[in-house]
Amino acid sequence: MVSRYLAEMEQWVGVRLLHRTTRRLSLTPAGAETLPRCRQMLDMVGDLRSAVSTPEDTPRGLLRMTTSMSFGSRHLARVITDYVKLHPGTSVDLMLVDRTVNLVEERVDLAVRITNDLDPNLIARKLAVCRSIVCASPDYLQREGEPARVEDLSLRNCLTHSYFGKSLWRFEREGVPVDVPVSGNISANEVSVLLQAALEGAGVAMLPTYYAAEYVAQGRLKVILPQAKPQELGIYGVYASRRQMPLILRSMLDFLVERLGPAPWDQS
Repeated sequence: MVSRYLAEMEQWVGVRLLHRTTRRLSLTPAGAETLPRCRQMLDMVGDLRSAVSTPEDTPRGLLRMTTSMSFGSRHLARVITDYVKLHPGTSVDLMLVDRTVNLVEERVDLAVRITNDLDPNLIARKLAVCRSIVCASPDYLQREGEPARVEDLSLRNCLTHSYFGKSLWRFEREGVPVDVPVSGNISANEVSVLLQAALEGAGVAMLPTYYAAEYVAQGRLKVILPQAKPQELGIYGVYASRRQMPLILRSMLDFLVERLGPAPWDQS
């Protein structure tokens, strides 16, 4: 059935859309150009159906979500707990991983991603802003001294994230972008590891405020170079399509904006 529909579509557009072999299928250049346009057409149809139909008043059903281990455990767990209390007919399956999940292949309804590099083939709604700080333990700073300029970080043992800023930290100083090469003896794909290493005095870390702010307030970490602002990232709710968007997904996005939008971890 799918092959017949594909053949009819190729006949309609007048070009081959897929390379076919016995083992795999791959898009032709024309297919790669056609696919996002077809998705846009399907989204338009879904929006039209939503506009002329009456949705259910109460969210219900299962929502499969994913996010990073650090953000999920520190903030999202509390939010989804409050959501299912507010909507008793709903349930949430939350997958915490530090990789980019393929939403379609892994049947995930909603990903909460912290990034400035969004997939153009997915729909994204901004939930909040992720700010970072450069920090170290008081013991480390007493032993090594505080760097006076961001450029001095190149001479320090920097604790880096495997996927973001492993060898280059980006700042804005007086409105001007500044890139600083960094290196160190500890790198990890999980923020909690870098936080613990910083608390133990292992070096200087760039950490998101949603994870590190409470340790600064306790005096266990000290912000350094406050005049240089690390590059901000967006926190987004990402999903595959607007077509026939379930009410539970729409209401969860609204709830996330309400709870996360003010960036409560930055309020103190």
